[in-house]
Amino acid sequence: MTDGGRPDTGRDRSVNVIDGALFRPLLLLSLPIVGSQVLQVAYNVADTYWVGRLGSDAVAALSYSWAVVFLMVSIGGGLTVAGTVLIAQHKGAKDFAQSHHVAGQTLSFVTVVALAFGVLGWIFTPDMIRLIGAQPGGDAYVFAVEYTRIIFAGVVFMFWFFIYDALSRGWGDTRTPLYLMAISVTLNVVLDPFLILGFEGNPVFSWVGLESLGAALLAETGFAGFGVAGAAYATVFSRGFAAFIGLYLLFSGRVGLQPSLSDLILKLETVRRILDIGGPTAVEQGVRAFGITVLTAVVALAGTDAVAAYGIATRLSSILFLPALGLARGTETVVGQNLGASQVARSKRAVALSVGMVVAVFVAVVALAYPFAEAIAGFFIDETTPNAGEVIAMSAAFITIAGPSYVFLGAFQILLGAFRGAGSTRTAMVFSIQELWLFRIPVAYVLLSVFGMGITGVWYAFVVSYVCSLATTALWFSRGTWTSNVVDDRPSVPATPSD
Repeated sequence: MTDGGRPDTGRDRSVNVIDGALFRPLLLLSLPIVGSQVLQVAYNVADTYWVGRLGSDAVAALSYSWAVVFLMVSIGGGLTVAGTVLIAQHKGAKDFAQSHHVAGQTLSFVTVVALAFGVLGWIFTPDMIRLIGAQPGGDAYVFAVEYTRIIFAGVVFMFWFFIYDALSRGWGDTRTPLYLMAISVTLNVVLDPFLILGFEGNPVFSWVGLESLGAALLAETGFAGFGVAGAAYATVFSRGFAAFIGLYLLFSGRVGLQPSLSDLILKLETVRRILDIGGPTAVEQGVRAFGITVLTAVVALAGTDAVAAYGIATRLSSILFLPALGLARGTETVVGQNLGASQVARSKRAVALSVGMVVAVFVAVVALAYPFAEAIAGFFIDETTPNAGEVIAMSAAFITIAGPSYVFLGAFQILLGAFRGAGSTRTAMVFSIQELWLFRIPVAYVLLSVFGMGITGVWYAFVVSYVCSLATTALWFSRGTWTSNVVDDRPSVPATPSD
């Protein structure tokens, strides 16, 4: 690093978003984020596939555990948003020393939170798994408790991975987190079959024509895998391995951002700012995670087939959501850095461009998916399964009814990204929570139960919530009060030209 905290441009991997055209920087920031999320889907698919070979109780255990883990990750991930916002705005203001300082403070503070989560989570895991619905003493309950406790034991490593991703995104580097995610997913995919199944009945050996090697290893070691716990060990190790690489890159300055060891010593003023900005996002994510559980309970009122269709719709939604997620997070960085540089008009142009891009993407995707709704839905369920026809029809209706409304969802997510990039995380929290709790859940319950529309009513609730949420959020956005930045744009350390 050069004097004054200015990064060495020869090593800095960040995208320049405060000068020149906006279209290319938005793409360069957003596409790696989408790629990382696609890899995350591969992560989950690998765990589910290999655990599925252990039976239905093992798969159910993952479902129970993920409800707890998702809540924990949502809250922790919300806190890291503060690092993204503050680093982006300080960098835009050319206050590189403060960017590095915030990186160190975010790392230290969220690590402390992770340690607290780890201890409390380990203690209360049995109670949380029971509250979610697992029957104490049953195999699914035992497997879920074991899996969840391992995750809590290694939660610091997982949080370090999320922290590095958030800090790099604020700096304007989304490629390095993508590379680390690829390493992590590759490790997880390789480790899963061996840690879950061991050498006994492991199909990997037959796939590569080495059955004799598998038999020899089993005879030599007797290792038959850790079962469901093996998936947790694989997750913690693969996340931790990538996290350590990320921390090395961070402190070595090889990617531009470089906190010093003194930046790790918590300062009360900085921690307050992290809580002020990250706290609302953590609350938002936690409340939404609970809301999804409530919505699932509402859907359950329509019967098992409806729950199955909702499960398929959820998978489809997670895939459809990827472009909006990538552009929204890219918009956070662009807005943050440009507001830090006091370029309000450019920030607004970036938001408008992002909205146009996401609308165009969703119009194209929905137009392509519409004629093949039943075929797409059928991909997620075996047609020989009892009532498969009804489930496919219900799921296809999600595409035809709710699909077009994703145009509104995309624009809505971009506006939330703009609010977060400006540091207006309380505003983003309110509008995000209203989408689920004010519109989607109540409307779904009324249409399903009162009007007797069944799962179709839930699909229309998606439409109502997305359209109404965009309308209310756009009205607030148009007031323009969100454009005040949250940092002092005067550098705390005079920056000198790089060597």
